[in-house]
Amino acid sequence: MGYPPGTARAIGQSLRLYHGDAAQARRMDALHARLVPRGGMAFDIGAHVGDRVSSFRRLGARVVAVEPQPAAFRALRLIHGRDGGVVLIEAAAGAAAGVVALHLNTANPTVATASPDFIDAARDAPGWEGQVWDDVVEVERVTLDALIARHGTPDFIKIDVEGLEDEVLAGLSAAVPALSFEITTIRRAVALRALERVARLGGYRFNLSLGEAHRFEHDRWLTADAMARALAALPGAANSGDVYARLAGSGGEEGLQ
Repeated sequence: MGYPPGTARAIGQSLRLYHGDAAQARRMDALHARLVPRGGMAFDIGAHVGDRVSSFRRLGARVVAVEPQPAAFRALRLIHGRDGGVVLIEAAAGAAAGVVALHLNTANPTVATASPDFIDAARDAPGWEGQVWDDVVEVERVTLDALIARHGTPDFIKIDVEGLEDEVLAGLSAAVPALSFEITTIRRAVALRALERVARLGGYRFNLSLGEAHRFEHDRWLTADAMARALAALPGAANSGDVYARLAGSGGEEGLQ
């Protein structure tokens, strides 16, 4: 298919940003190693250009990668398409199966979203100046429950879907050993709803990593209430990060800096 002008260049920038930093890759691997056992399986929901896929594979885990953007999915296929340990699915994830409108930011494909509310929140928000969602495509939508029924229960699920993390978690009906979901300070309500959904699934404890630091902010894993307070206290300039959740008693809950 043909892509809007500049899309290939923007995808190339994403590839350099997310695959070109060796120190960042080492930090990512060290964090993931606490959550993904060698020989295990991870779901990457919102895989973009596959830097997390690469990390999971370096750790010896199988991966199911879900990405709805046509251009990003093409990059995923070029990087991981011949790897028998990776299943690639061109789709979005959500609360129910179906079709959804995906809004593309062709200059910054990292922030493609199916959430009009996310686009509204980004408009004129500090740190989001100049972002324009200038194209839209219809994509298939799948649920985490359907993915688990087909591929098995993963050891870890990473969710990064720009403002619909709570909706993706609404499609998960049973606890998994560990997961993460992206948060943004422009849509804290989404993060808090996602946190509540995870807490209802089982006895989880939580930690936080900001930006692309790939390190935990808290020395100890927190309760859901404590994590909610931590998210509410984040300054707007924190912008984004990921909440990590693991079932209590699964080990490694202390000394994680």
